[in-house]
Amino acid sequence: MPSRVAVIADIVGSRALTDRAGAQRAIVASAQQVHADHPVAASPLTATVGDEFQAVYPGLASALTSLLLLQLHLPDGVELRFGLGVGAVEPVDEAITDGPGWWAARAAIEQAHRLQDRAVPHARTRIATEAGQDAVMTDRIAFANAYLLARDELVSAMTGRTRRLTYGRCLGRTQRELADAEGISQPAVSQALSAAGSAALVAGFSDLAKDPS
Repeated sequence: MPSRVAVIADIVGSRALTDRAGAQRAIVASAQQVHADHPVAASPLTATVGDEFQAVYPGLASALTSLLLLQLHLPDGVELRFGLGVGAVEPVDEAITDGPGWWAARAAIEQAHRLQDRAVPHARTRIATEAGQDAVMTDRIAFANAYLLARDELVSAMTGRTRRLTYGRCLGRTQRELADAEGISQPAVSQALSAAGSAALVAGFSDLAKDPS
């Protein structure tokens, strides 16, 4: 069966949240909005058990663009950690899938946990692959993981407003449109985006969006 990208997500610091149910509702709402704005998921992010969520994407580029938008759209105080597994995703019945892609996703989210707990506290996203992937895919995943370390660091430093502005720019909205939506001036939008390093995220999003996978 062709490889897909299975995603397992969990809530960062879920036990410390005063309103876990509210956080879960906010995540579902953000996931629905992202899928409406950028409908690339084969199976959009949905809640499963506890503080976990799952999604399936047709390829790595579509997963990375969609999950960036989700990180940017989440409200202040709510963060997700992502494990992406590249591999076969096999149907069990109409509602359940299984396979090496999911096993790799579980390994990936455990890697993200370890990074966050040790040397890289703002690490939120990691990719792993099922055994037997060719050298080209293995190299691609290594490059993507290096990119994600920098991407997560940038997003983690952003304010809620800057994340909203960056989300809009990824979707092609003009600075004037964003300024009107936020009730601020266009120069203020430009300054906020520049200070946050948003241009790098937007350029990376654009490059990934050109990838057919």
